[in-house]
Amino acid sequence: MGHRFQTAWVPVIACATLIFALSGIPSLSSGLDDWDLILRKSAHVSIYALLGALLVRALERDAAALTIGIAYAASDEVHQHFVPGRSGAVLDVGFDTVGVIAGVLAFRWLSRRLRPAQVAQALPERPVETTGRQAEGSEVGRRH
Repeated sequence: MGHRFQTAWVPVIACATLIFALSGIPSLSSGLDDWDLILRKSAHVSIYALLGALLVRALERDAAALTIGIAYAASDEVHQHFVPGRSGAVLDVGFDTVGVIAGVLAFRWLSRRLRPAQVAQALPERPVETTGRQAEGSEVGRRH
């Protein structure tokens, strides 16, 4: 198994497997009455945000990550339709879609914020070349 597959796709497969396993449980009621609905919908958004972030990380394409994430959400609701005590709901696909979008956006935002620092740390230090003269407002030395 290649390194790229392990680092990019194994997390996606693990997340999708977790979602599939949770969808196969006949009842996920927490017994918290009104809070149960809030907790379950928050779980939908959260787990699909993770899936969306992992998909965009693996695919490096936002549209593809969104398409696959939303398609997986729809297929998950079809799966739940056949689980005793569960039902598939179009509204849940909506919550899942919000999660996928949030995950893709969060990944893109974080990658823009973190990448410059990571790149700077990864680059070896290069000697500073001095020009021997200083122009007004210019740097004394320049990095190559």
